[in-house]
Amino acid sequence: MSLEPPTAVRPQPPAPGPVLGPRLTLPQPLLLQSGVALPSVTIAYQTYGTLNEAASNCVLLCHALTGDQFVAGTHPVTGRPGWWDDLVGPGRMIDTNRFFVVCTNVLGGCMGSTGPKELNPDTGRPWGLTFPVITIRDMVQAQAKLMDHLGVKQVFCVAGGSMGAMQVLEWAHRFPERVFCALPIAGSYRHSAQNIAFHEVGRQAIMADPDWCHGAYLDEDKIPKRGLAVARMAAHITYLSETALHRKFGRRLQGREALTYGFDADFQVESYLRHQGLTFVDRFDANSYLYITRAMDYFDLAAENGGVLAKAFDKTPVRFCLISFSSDWLFPTSESRAIAHALNAVAANVSFVEIDSDKGHDAFLLDEPEFHQTAQGFIDGAAAIRGLPRRSV
Repeated sequence: MSLEPPTAVRPQPPAPGPVLGPRLTLPQPLLLQSGVALPSVTIAYQTYGTLNEAASNCVLLCHALTGDQFVAGTHPVTGRPGWWDDLVGPGRMIDTNRFFVVCTNVLGGCMGSTGPKELNPDTGRPWGLTFPVITIRDMVQAQAKLMDHLGVKQVFCVAGGSMGAMQVLEWAHRFPERVFCALPIAGSYRHSAQNIAFHEVGRQAIMADPDWCHGAYLDEDKIPKRGLAVARMAAHITYLSETALHRKFGRRLQGREALTYGFDADFQVESYLRHQGLTFVDRFDANSYLYITRAMDYFDLAAENGGVLAKAFDKTPVRFCLISFSSDWLFPTSESRAIAHALNAVAANVSFVEIDSDKGHDAFLLDEPEFHQTAQGFIDGAAAIRGLPRRSV
């Protein structure tokens, strides 16, 4: 089928800089969970593979906080492979010879979708802090509009890790009839107090940077690099386990044989975190970091359903596979187990696997064979039920 934009969609002028791929501008404002109607919403996205005639082979991948739509291939900004490049492609776990894979840059993001760095159509200036606060539900609503545009009435599989898992659960909660199977990985049905606290540290670091300019740094031709780098450093610690940090760095010194008795990066782990912070500011917008972390903080499926998580999935037809990692202390296994219990309470079709790994939260982005085998088995089994072709070799 044709994937050309319908005539009701306004053409989008090309963006300067790297080519960010296709973008859809919605013909109507998007009504946000806050009640605000957001005008001129643009969704940037990438596709891999071909949509079949029945439009039944679509896999929607949802990225994490600092991810974007570039799942596979070479990222146009960083020049590095996409965040699931090893798993998405011909003959891989998510086989593009049999699946039509879609990934959007979330609403509020900074890689082509409408967010605080984009222009407010009413002022012609960057939105900055005048951009309305968005939620995980708003991100999913925008993705659903894209699925409508692509002619996909029911997504075969919605999958993602971390914040991506939140989007997967919101899809199953908000649009159960539009999801055949769901694969939430290393996620939760709500953000814990500890996670909110870490996000607040990051936001305060950004806002304390003089170059933040109360959110109007783009108007001032500045970037709050120092604050954003510190936010990234603090968050990155939560993505790793103590075991992984010790194995990779221990207390080894960085490029020296003795302590300097100063505040330079004496230790390798310090140098590593500084590098993570410095490279992050080259590809991510500071205000987007504020908005997306806030969206994660607000997510709570239990609270939305009278404090009873099971009500979020009552009578759901969706097939679920929940995956957690034993050393993940950001989204621990107990969070996934609570979701599994809620799904069992409503007799949903659910499987749950905890992967024994010492790599921490980021294990879903790394080489973890048991994780890959588990996800592959779930996808292959669901595809067989759906009547889709076998994985190519």
